[in-house]
Amino acid sequence: MLILDTLLGAPCPDMRRMSALDLAFVGDGAYDLLAREYLLKDGPCPVKKLHLRKTALVCCRAQSKALQGLWEGLSEEERDVALRGRNAHVGHVPKNADPADYHGATAFEALMGWLYMRGDINRARELFLMAVKLLEEENQ
Repeated sequence: MLILDTLLGAPCPDMRRMSALDLAFVGDGAYDLLAREYLLKDGPCPVKKLHLRKTALVCCRAQSKALQGLWEGLSEEERDVALRGRNAHVGHVPKNADPADYHGATAFEALMGWLYMRGDINRARELFLMAVKLLEEENQ
């Protein structure tokens, strides 16, 4: 059962009717929360430093690179969701973002949203931790 179900007593929405952008909207929040949780694992830290580190994890480029690195380990169903996100018509791409990275990030967020809405937070956490490991290895 989702946290929202518990709070509102609402049934889980039918994800087949949700657009990839709906899933990405939820995934953006879920991924952001996982990043915040991860950054606090070592204890208190100045908020400015936390914000800069979080921004590096959740930016379009990082999410797109993470998805590329995780692609081979995803199930067919997870890949299908990510492809729906990548192919979604996003309306506009922010001027500071590369269009390919933006679509890759939308794909990754759609996947995270799909996992969250299914109640599979353990898989979302697993993918998040693998993504962080990939990103940290790349930055060394």
